[in-house]
Amino acid sequence: MPAAARPFDPTVLQLVLVTDGRGDPARLERIVDEVVAAGVRMVQLREPALSARVLLRTCERLQPRLDAVRGVLLVNDRVDVAASGAAHGAQIGHRSLPAELARAVLGPGPVLGLSAHDRAELDLATAGGCDFALLSPVWPTSSKPGAPHLGAVRAGQLTAAARLPVVWLGGVGMGVLPGLAALPRIARPAGFAVRSAIMEATAPGDAAAELLKAIVAARDAAPSA
Repeated sequence: MPAAARPFDPTVLQLVLVTDGRGDPARLERIVDEVVAAGVRMVQLREPALSARVLLRTCERLQPRLDAVRGVLLVNDRVDVAASGAAHGAQIGHRSLPAELARAVLGPGPVLGLSAHDRAELDLATAGGCDFALLSPVWPTSSKPGAPHLGAVRAGQLTAAARLPVVWLGGVGMGVLPGLAALPRIARPAGFAVRSAIMEATAPGDAAAELLKAIVAARDAAPSA
């Protein structure tokens, strides 16, 4: 049965786990259990190798874990799976349905996020009825070595101008978070999305707990003069 819709709470964006596409449902369940216990409240299933049926079953097993902590389970690209009620919503990108069509398919209740890279795409997220946008890549990332990245200053400018909550993705780790003190509070993101820093960790729950602690410290730091 689909979970009852509830108003979107942006605090779930503080630390978002994006899965790494290895297509191992048992591993996903183990890692999600660990990170939810550590305080993660949003999980994005990015598993393109899984068939719609396996993805649906995986969502059905994971959704109760997020429901138990009033968290959010999103499925990347597969708006059809999200519309079934097996997840709390969908994360879409340039290869997915347009945002306004995805919102029409999902209806007003489910959570909808859009992956953005510039101001125009952030505006599309707002116009299409998305609840938040995921902005990337902010810092250099091992998943796309050598690819151009925004940097914290430009990402902060885009975030400050956005009309919806923005989450930063790309190169997020313990070393970059203290640098947020150089940004005014309006330029700081609603949260951070991570993949390898958690999915490849020996102890994913411990890694998530350490990141959450650093995120809270960065969020609360007074802006640098």
